[in-house]
Amino acid sequence: MAFLEVTGVGKQVRGEQVLEQISFSQRERQKIAVAGETGSGKSTLLKIIAGLMQPDAGKVMLEGDRVLGPEEKLVAGHPGIAYLSQQFELPAFLRVEQALKYANTLAQEDADELYALCQIDHLLKRRTDELSGGERQRIALARLLLTSPRLLLLDEPFSNLDLGHKRQLKTVVRDLSHSLDISLMLISHDPLDTLSWADSILVLKEGQFQQQGTPAQIYHQPVNEYTAGLFGSYNLLSMSLTIAFTQAQNLAIPKGKRLLVRPEQMLLHPAENGPGLPGKVTSVVFLGSYYELEVVVQKELVTVKVQENSWAKGDKVMVALQPDKVWAL
Repeated sequence: MAFLEVTGVGKQVRGEQVLEQISFSQRERQKIAVAGETGSGKSTLLKIIAGLMQPDAGKVMLEGDRVLGPEEKLVAGHPGIAYLSQQFELPAFLRVEQALKYANTLAQEDADELYALCQIDHLLKRRTDELSGGERQRIALARLLLTSPRLLLLDEPFSNLDLGHKRQLKTVVRDLSHSLDISLMLISHDPLDTLSWADSILVLKEGQFQQQGTPAQIYHQPVNEYTAGLFGSYNLLSMSLTIAFTQAQNLAIPKGKRLLVRPEQMLLHPAENGPGLPGKVTSVVFLGSYYELEVVVQKELVTVKVQENSWAKGDKVMVALQPDKVWAL
């Protein structure tokens, strides 16, 4: 039996299909990230899982118990599931320790360990209306965790935070998954938030399931252009350029498929030697930890990323693909 089982969930809002036949499962202690463009149904899915929104079809099971929607019970929500929305609220004009005390179900020693884990132990004497957005969010998170949930749902937890508070909250979320006996599900628009954190990524588009897999699978083997684009830049080569590369490097590509290549999977060699196809550098841009180059290959523009750059605009090069990273759509 799966820890969480979502089966055939569908939802309409004002006559528009927001979710359609969504099914997936989650193992105990597994970290799942839900990805998709704005309007893809991510928040609606989390609210249904939390028992805060009624599905029109399908069901959600947590450890064998069905999660009831708000139309089926007096108080919305499900025991053992905590949901942190983007519009969280804290009691006003109270000290932080007072706001937390009202929600606490733990022994004080355990609560103190949780406050340290959430990096709020130094804020306990402050008033809730004297905190920054990042501090308030970590306190709201600790407040939920005081109820000892088995599943924690985080809806865009890093949005609207400055870089410092975002980094701090990322550390807290990472530490939670290591230190607490808890399963997590998270929504984020930033691929760096999900690729580096999740055990599994679920991709939605306009309320429809697209793909689920490990971060490496989603990044290197996306099921379509939409999924590829969510997690960074890519080159989808034309059919003629795909054929040219497969012939030049003796690559095995299914007939009628086009090569999808991430920029860092393209290799550059001096024009006088090396595998691949001849090309010409048309631009070089420094982006801190890497350089991004645009190269024309057979009248087609491709993007290449390199860690160390020895090329300049106008240089002739040989462009090759990493054979073990080849993927076709």
